Amino acid sequence: MKVLIFGAKGQLGMELCQQFAPDILGLDLPDADISDRYAVMDVFKAVKPTCVINAAAFTLVDAAEQQPAVCWRVNTQGPSYLAQACQKYDIPLVHFSTDYVFCGSSQRVPFRETDPPAPRGVYALTKYEGEKHVATCPKHLILRTCGLYGKLGPHTPGNFVETMRRLGRERKNLRIVNDQHCTPTWIPNLVAATRFLLQHQAWGLYHVTDLEETTWLDFAQEIFRLCDISMDVSPISTQQWNASAPRPLYSVLDTSKYHALGGPPMLPWKESLKKYLQS
Repeated sequence: MKVLIFGAKGQLGMELCQQFAPDILGLDLPDADISDRYAVMDVFKAVKPTCVINAAAFTLVDAAEQQPAVCWRVNTQGPSYLAQACQKYDIPLVHFSTDYVFCGSSQRVPFRETDPPAPRGVYALTKYEGEKHVATCPKHLILRTCGLYGKLGPHTPGNFVETMRRLGRERKNLRIVNDQHCTPTWIPNLVAATRFLLQHQAWGLYHVTDLEETTWLDFAQEIFRLCDISMDVSPISTQQWNASAPRPLYSVLDTSKYHALGGPPMLPWKESLKKYLQS
């Protein structure tokens, strides 16, 4: 198997390259632009991959509201080009999506793959449209996930855990949102699940996150506790935070479809966080 990984410089891309090594080729900007149809086809012709994994995405949720065209090119148009190429060469396409596709839903129980998406905001809408393009490829895996954190590299801007650790060194008090319910996910767990699904050719849509739900405030407090950081934390609402892009108030994903296949188990988020900090 020769695995072609787009978005190789990000947190997810780096872990994919590590776990899928040695038979991989990892590409990222400026060497590969998935929003350029001709560049995509040139890469496929040159590399002749047997599998493609797309970890490239525009993930700056608030910036997406100011740069909708750029976000659409990366999150929607790019996956459509990859799907066309993978379909032409009859090879699998793995693509990662987001819990944000349920941003506009009033549901308050974990979302299954059969629940209707309700995207709100540029980021969520473009990611959902990207999903639909990927699904046209017969051999596809779409993995919706949430709140990814993992090893940082020189080209990765950071993650929530490292931001909290940095702020813990710089400040004595913080205001953190406490009405968004989700499940942050440690990237090595997600990639192990991806390998399992790909090896078993279990094509389709899956929800893959760590287990149990939390809020960003509770997540931050657990980070501070494990890092022995003294921090005065005040809860605020999403409305008080007043970000540019809408956020889901409840986006916990049901992972039972994945776990029913017997793949590597996803871990409770507290256990994953502890492992990450120890590593």
